[in-house]
Amino acid sequence: MAGVLVLATHVPLGREVLKRGIIFIDLAVAQMAGLGVIAAGTFGLDAHGAAAQAAAFAAALAGGLLLSWTDKRFGKTQEAIIGVSFVLAATGGLLLLANDPHGGEELRDLLVGQILFADVHTLTPAAVLAAVVLASWRLVMRVFGRAGFYLLFAVSVTASVQLVGVYLVFASLMVPALATRSVAKHALAAGYVIGLIGYLAGLLMSAVYDLPTGAVIVWTLTLAGLAAAPLLGRWRGAAA
Repeated sequence: MAGVLVLATHVPLGREVLKRGIIFIDLAVAQMAGLGVIAAGTFGLDAHGAAAQAAAFAAALAGGLLLSWTDKRFGKTQEAIIGVSFVLAATGGLLLLANDPHGGEELRDLLVGQILFADVHTLTPAAVLAAVVLASWRLVMRVFGRAGFYLLFAVSVTASVQLVGVYLVFASLMVPALATRSVAKHALAAGYVIGLIGYLAGLLMSAVYDLPTGAVIVWTLTLAGLAAAPLLGRWRGAAA
């Protein structure tokens, strides 16, 4: 269910990211959300509580709005600005965890995720958030334009980075988008299928071989995308 909720918003968002040519925005915003969680923990707040969620959302939203502003002012160098933002957020987290004896474990959880520990208390708000994002997508994009995209992105990533981790957020956004980039018709549906196959295969392999689930899903999702891309290309050629 956690995988389904992440894919619900990240497959269409990934297509927008690829279309706009700002590939690393997902890593940057996800890392900013993670920085918000780390900062909340540094001040003694529960890393899985409402305060940490609020901190993560505030950090991601601030980062998204900042990147929206730089996109308007410095469009030609936006990709470089996004890269620098990612590095600053990543190293900021390292600095905050420098004196924490459990800092390495917390950092690993943020990067690789703890998808197997998702429960009804984490999935319910994530489901509500995903439904709101999908229902308001067209309205927000029409009213706010590029700023609306960054807003939706920040909201979605805030929830998903704590469900599945930074690495799997990136893979969920980019792999289906890359695999379906040459498909015009039913591309969104194909992206969802690729994502679901990747998540299911990763969960199965993780259970069989006792490997970190998030890391395995990144690999199986990528393999599913690599396998699907040529098949979709042939299907497009046959349809044409």
